[in-house]
Amino acid sequence: MGFDGRALLRGELSIVMKIMDAKQQAAIDILMKLRTAGFEAYFVGGCVRDLVMGREAKDYDVVTDARPDRVLELFPEGLGVGAQFGVVIVPRDEGPVEVATYRSDGRYADGRHPAEVRYAATAEEDVRRRDFTLNGLLYDPSTGNVIDYIGGQEDIRARRIRAIGDPVERFEEDHLRMLRAVRFAARFGFALDDALLSAIRNLSSLTDDVSRERVRDEILKILTEGAARRGFELLEKTGLLARMLPEVKAMQGVEQPPQFHPEGDVWTHTLMMLEGLDRPTETLALGVLLHDVGKPPTFSVRERIRFDRHVEVGARMAGEICSRLRLPSRVTEHVVALVQNHLRFKDLPQMKRSTQLRFLRMEGFEEHLELHRLDCLASHGNLANYELARQLLHETPEEKLKPPRLLGGDDLIALGYIPGPQFKEILHAIEDAQLEGAINNRQDALHLLQEKFS
Repeated sequence: MGFDGRALLRGELSIVMKIMDAKQQAAIDILMKLRTAGFEAYFVGGCVRDLVMGREAKDYDVVTDARPDRVLELFPEGLGVGAQFGVVIVPRDEGPVEVATYRSDGRYADGRHPAEVRYAATAEEDVRRRDFTLNGLLYDPSTGNVIDYIGGQEDIRARRIRAIGDPVERFEEDHLRMLRAVRFAARFGFALDDALLSAIRNLSSLTDDVSRERVRDEILKILTEGAARRGFELLEKTGLLARMLPEVKAMQGVEQPPQFHPEGDVWTHTLMMLEGLDRPTETLALGVLLHDVGKPPTFSVRERIRFDRHVEVGARMAGEICSRLRLPSRVTEHVVALVQNHLRFKDLPQMKRSTQLRFLRMEGFEEHLELHRLDCLASHGNLANYELARQLLHETPEEKLKPPRLLGGDDLIALGYIPGPQFKEILHAIEDAQLEGAINNRQDALHLLQEKFS
């Protein structure tokens, strides 16, 4: 993909498709089939925005004056999943293409869906019911021209997120647009238009009515699209953070011991860690965001600043937040584990060899290690325990980290031991000795069993 940057500065953009990938070609084929049948058709939305900005488009959406029934006649394989809103999904091996009929939405009854959908006569009418100017551009692949009815190119040049029309009306139609505005501003490094920012601040309480699943998806995108710090600074600036994640908002102004945290309060520390993330997994990003969420409610000053049991409190709170956001149980469990274990690295040099190895073989340990690295860099800067953990991982072969079990429960029963709580103690002691290198085979394990648990 390429674009004429000088033409963009002149406001006369014409995109030249230098590289035609398979997904793009499939979308163009669909668009041209609509035109051959006598209909108007253009690319619209995010794909045009990305092309204008010189980015690779992930998906291609088509807008047309063809009604859904005509689209389905041309593409019998199409899926009318959004036909009530004028949307047909046309499946292709390269990826599905969304084909939407020009429409002009009526009033919105639930802060998400229009109560009625009216088909529009022109592409301009369709554009003017969309959310932000950077998402309201059309592209004609037959001429290479961008069609701009709403000043979207000027806003891209100005690096600005601006609503199409009145921002209050746009946000009252779909409350989630407030979060989307923050996400786009963070992702592209754009500013929020003054009128748009004011509207979000005034209407932020409307997001209380948005489904937790939709909120979750936007928050996860803000955390993982490469600009998490900027995103959370904007969430705070707009008043949305207090509505969505009051536990994170509570980090502001919570002092920390300066000898360990010269960077400042818990909020500053967390922002610095978020800044260190580079396209992270959802679990790592959530672990970073929530690792110190237990500090505000456990803050006290007795001779010095203390956060007694903040890890245990934080793990419980992290689980509650993940549950509130309707995250899958496997994600919640891993995020809680990241919070529960983030301070264990300070004890790594004093751990027994067996305890060290058990720690290193925790599920998803790479994320525990990365969270610790970010934690150190955003505070005291001492990476000694991080380097020790990496060294131990490098020096310990897999068969030493997770050695085969020498004795199991069936073996103990066969030897006459009665099943009960002692089984766990016995098997743990045998594995401890194995990890420490004190025993290496079944005979050694049997000898240890008779010696300690006869």
